[in-house]
Amino acid sequence: MPWWSWILIWIALVALSLLFFGVLGVRLFRQFMATVKELGEAGDRFANLGSAPLTPGSAVVHVGDVASEHDGAGDSAGAQAAPGSAVFAPPAAMRHDYHASKVARQEARRLRRIRRKAERGQPQALRDIDLR
Repeated sequence: MPWWSWILIWIALVALSLLFFGVLGVRLFRQFMATVKELGEAGDRFANLGSAPLTPGSAVVHVGDVASEHDGAGDSAGAQAAPGSAVFAPPAAMRHDYHASKVARQEARRLRRIRRKAERGQPQALRDIDLR
């Protein structure tokens, strides 16, 4: 093998490695730009949720706003709270909402079960039709 073939081999290896690193660099740059774009979209999306209270006094005002939604409503299943407001809501109100929604889901399942059994002509369970 002549001496100049080694020079050609090394030039080809260096050129291929530079091409490889160039492609990796472009790919990394595109992924970085896609990440920045997604972070910007996420920031815009979460900026619309409202800002968190910065002072302890403003947190108390926010808790009062959430508590006023639960005071006169009786059943708050129909009222929609702002996303993230559960963090500042009183635990008793959140416990009430949880239990109220749990009872509503159980009642909906019971009504679906009654309707399904009536459509199929099956006998109803006494616990389903409240004849215990």
